[in-house]
Amino acid sequence: MSRRILRSETVLVLALSLGASALSSLISFVGSVTKPGGLKEQAANLNSSFAPGRPWLDLAWQLFGITTALVPVALVAHLLYRERAGGMRAIGFDRTRPWQDLGRGTLVAAGIGSVGLVFYLVVRASGANLTVVPESLPDVWWKYPVLILSAIQNSVVEEVIVVGYLLRRLDQLGWSPMGSLAASSVLRGSYHLYQGIGGFVGNMVMGAVFVLLYRRWGRVGPLVAAHALLDIVAFVGYGLLVGKVGWLPTP
Repeated sequence: MSRRILRSETVLVLALSLGASALSSLISFVGSVTKPGGLKEQAANLNSSFAPGRPWLDLAWQLFGITTALVPVALVAHLLYRERAGGMRAIGFDRTRPWQDLGRGTLVAAGIGSVGLVFYLVVRASGANLTVVPESLPDVWWKYPVLILSAIQNSVVEEVIVVGYLLRRLDQLGWSPMGSLAASSVLRGSYHLYQGIGGFVGNMVMGAVFVLLYRRWGRVGPLVAAHALLDIVAFVGYGLLVGKVGWLPTP
């Protein structure tokens, strides 16, 4: 494909997915900064109810949101197949090495998760971050299954698009490795800006680490596993611990 087509395709994929999320996050951040009161007095809700008091309708909306968020991933898979690159196998998102991917992902999640929690607590205490509320769903039977599905959806969308797909296209466009690393990590930080400066910086650093690991392993699989484990622990852990421990910030 010509460079013009590659550029147009990349812009369109991002505009339909995390590029749009980055712009939305920037607008949200501007609103938070210009709102009276400090950032840590405001909350960033990640998983909340769509139909309070109507659990079955709420569940339908939750599943609808999770499913439709994966459409850009299906588009990326289609584009990679059309390229005759082997589909998702071209970026290492397949079932050829499940245990290796899970093992590597677990180690990465353990390292990033412990550092990330300390970083969040410090940044929030400094007033540079909103209070992140990983979940505020009602106590119904589907709460934790939905949180786990949401975590998996987040990990698949972000790692497939921001690492595997974006780096492949930037390489094809002739970008330098450092330029691709900067673009991917800044984009990741940007769509987390709604959480505050800490959310931007922390996720940008995580993005740089993920790019380096992808370059080393040539696979998105371990990154999807790591991201899913991080979000599952954050979402489910918050639901189980909120109100029961003193160190966990709440709105």
